[in-house]
Amino acid sequence: MEDRLILVDLLDKPIGEAGKQEAHQKSLLHRAFSVFLYRGDEMLIQKRAAGKYHSAGLWANTCCSHPRVGEHLEDAVCRRLWDEANIRYDKSQLIHLTSFVYRENFGELAEYELDHVFVGCYDGSYAPDPEEIEEMKWVKLDTLAEQLRCFPQRFSAWFTTAFPKVYQYIMEVEI
Repeated sequence: MEDRLILVDLLDKPIGEAGKQEAHQKSLLHRAFSVFLYRGDEMLIQKRAAGKYHSAGLWANTCCSHPRVGEHLEDAVCRRLWDEANIRYDKSQLIHLTSFVYRENFGELAEYELDHVFVGCYDGSYAPDPEEIEEMKWVKLDTLAEQLRCFPQRFSAWFTTAFPKVYQYIMEVEI
């Protein structure tokens, strides 16, 4: 059964719901989240699986997805961390850093999301689901920042917007 996504206005007020496919075909603004897990000066990133319907093969943050209708945002984050990477994470340890709206076309589909950015410290194991993730690895933050500056086309659209905010936060926390 297809997930039902939460349609929102620009202030994140729910205004309806739609199936995942419909939301992306009609470019309907919906709630989403991006999770950035780090340890010290490294971030756990993923390369999206080749079979993903958009942004396949691009590098992105640890996990990203959508809450389902009736699901709390933090619960959705923990559900998807487990589904995508076999990471168990306590939602009380998550920091809701910021949110932003972005829109990106992918041929006949589009992402139009109000993306909530979550950050958390993590030093455990992971086992990516190959349907979702081709590869995961820890990368030094400074290396990642330089790669993003020089080769932005290698990264997902939401990552290029969110990473600088997360990078600044981690540098302030870890110093």
